[in-house]
Amino acid sequence: MKRTFRTTLVTTGALIAALCVPAAAAPADAADARVDLRVLVVTDGGPATDAIAAELDAAGTPYTEIDLTRADRPVIDAGYLADTVDGRDRARFQAVVLPNDNPFPANSPEMAALVAYERAYDIPQVDAYTYARPEAGLQYPVFGGYSGSLDGVSARITDAGRSGPFGYLDGAVPFEDNSPTVGESYAYLSTPVAGADFTPYVEAAIPGTGRRGSLVGEYRHDGRRELVVTFVYNQYQQQFRLLARGIVAWMTDGIHLGASRNYFAVHVDDVFAADDRWNSTLNCTPGDVDCTDPNATPDPIRMVPADVDHAVAWQRERGFTLDFAYNGAGSVDHREDNGGADPLADRLLTERGEFRWINHTYTHAFLGCKQDTAVVPWRCATNADGSVKWVSRNDIADEIAANRVWGRLAGLPLDDDELVTGEHSGLRVLPQQTVDNPNLAPALADNGVDWLASDNSREPDQRRVGAATTVPRYPMNIFYNAGRAAEQVDEYNWIYTSRAQGGSGICEDNPATTTCLPAPLDLATGYADHIVPLERQIALGHVLANDPKPHFIHQSNLAEDRIAYPVLDGVLDAYDTLFASNTPLVNLPMADIGAELQRRAAWRAAVRDGQVTAYRIGTTVTVEGPAGVTVPATMPDGTTRAGSAFGEAYAGDRSGWTASAGAPLTLTLPGSAAASTASDTVGSAPAGEPAPDTRVPEGVAEPLSPGAGS
Repeated sequence: MKRTFRTTLVTTGALIAALCVPAAAAPADAADARVDLRVLVVTDGGPATDAIAAELDAAGTPYTEIDLTRADRPVIDAGYLADTVDGRDRARFQAVVLPNDNPFPANSPEMAALVAYERAYDIPQVDAYTYARPEAGLQYPVFGGYSGSLDGVSARITDAGRSGPFGYLDGAVPFEDNSPTVGESYAYLSTPVAGADFTPYVEAAIPGTGRRGSLVGEYRHDGRRELVVTFVYNQYQQQFRLLARGIVAWMTDGIHLGASRNYFAVHVDDVFAADDRWNSTLNCTPGDVDCTDPNATPDPIRMVPADVDHAVAWQRERGFTLDFAYNGAGSVDHREDNGGADPLADRLLTERGEFRWINHTYTHAFLGCKQDTAVVPWRCATNADGSVKWVSRNDIADEIAANRVWGRLAGLPLDDDELVTGEHSGLRVLPQQTVDNPNLAPALADNGVDWLASDNSREPDQRRVGAATTVPRYPMNIFYNAGRAAEQVDEYNWIYTSRAQGGSGICEDNPATTTCLPAPLDLATGYADHIVPLERQIALGHVLANDPKPHFIHQSNLAEDRIAYPVLDGVLDAYDTLFASNTPLVNLPMADIGAELQRRAAWRAAVRDGQVTAYRIGTTVTVEGPAGVTVPATMPDGTTRAGSAFGEAYAGDRSGWTASAGAPLTLTLPGSAAASTASDTVGSAPAGEPAPDTRVPEGVAEPLSPGAGS
């Protein structure tokens, strides 16, 4: 939906006069002022400011939000923005995010206070989504610009953007076009007003012209710096996700608490075992407890040695390592049924060093309640007194230990503290099992398990299970019971179409489901044309959201038609196209992912509880936090800690986690990082063209509060 809130026409002169407030007196020595590492986010409830706040939250960057729609909000005045601490002038916020270039009424004292504050302390301002107009350094779009949809358009990072805050991108910024019937992106494209000190960072072609218009650019004027964004977005859209890191880098001058990476890890479950196959006639999976048709004959899917060779070659070509969650009994049973032969296991063990390995229990047994399969769906079996029958502590511990022993004897490189139970069983599963198996936590402790996989679609939050901590995993919508593309499409049609179209009707019963189909997919083309692009987009969205959680598929998806690879290739190809070499994809093992999620939670709690103080004075950054909480920070290249380089190089900056040990963390910035550098580019009319008319066009009323798009 595209909404534009229009106001009563205000003349250019009146608007400029509203902002031409006297500059506040600068601190006695502005260079020695203390600037707290916290962002002020002023929101009107629109998606743009919410998106920036979400980016700050994901990275662990402290911010204060003021909601302009609330009557009880604080008043933004000089006292709110700045004060003194220990006799030193303090700027309480290192950056200001506004819904647009001026969300306040004309002659607002709050906007005047912000202007004075930004001038006095050199505080940058982000206009989250604003109209292209002279007050923002741009011509009105009616003067050779454009107002309208950018669905499917590929914008570009300019040279200034690549040498500045968006240097982690390779150049292209594709705008989503997920539906031909839904408008997803609305923008104003325009060029700088003559004489304006305006540097475009992201541009797109202005339709019908040979020129490009700014979508994101820096406007310097009256002793202030503004990042002017003229397209609407929400936190989930790819175009925002690509630019979010650069927006934060610009507003903080690359100096802020919090850190982010682009993560991608893929777990392949049931290795050595076989997965039951979907039956397109019965519309169920023979071998599954809920497939009770008397004609249901299992037809298992299992990798063969050639699939191992393909996986090894693929990994080497892509520079990417898969995590194999294995069940040792799968090989033992196969050898018993085949005179001791198991060519798949032999090949996997020969190539064992090519993969990371995770204990997936010995037989893939269900480790929750005892299942009563006499009914569909199954239910928990009960004792005579009505209490639930649980799988015992010894049985759970034996499943874990036996698989570990099998793996050790096979020479698999294992981390004993990682575990994936079959179907994430043992953990609560609704609606049948509302609590964890009480025997699970003791069995995990018996085996020294610290990290336990969980299903993110059921439990997105990390939690403790006794001494262990969960690692939520994203299930990819590539089904465990499909080895061939046609099987995947047939089951997909069954799940996501209506009863009238031959489907299950699940979508009819659950209207909130977003993947419902208007018509069945073609069995021959539906996988490549619909499922692969959708799954690629979903997984890439996680990658771009600073989300380290792993994704999981099954060994069946690497067999037969090898249907997982088009999705994985789609994610990796898109990433390689979008990002520069200084921003590699981070592929962490399970324990490291768990630790990352755990320390993020501890950091957020410390920030929320007011236990963190951080500020910059000149070239020195000081961070104070509670003992035992590691500090995430992002700093310019050249930053040092105790004489050594700080953090790790990523996306053109230095970032990472540092243990505070209860003592202040002190970082020294490179000398050039303490002061902002002036823009070298001054916007002007193209050579040979007359200077633009900056008057408000007759009958045009610019939106001071641009609306939301979705």
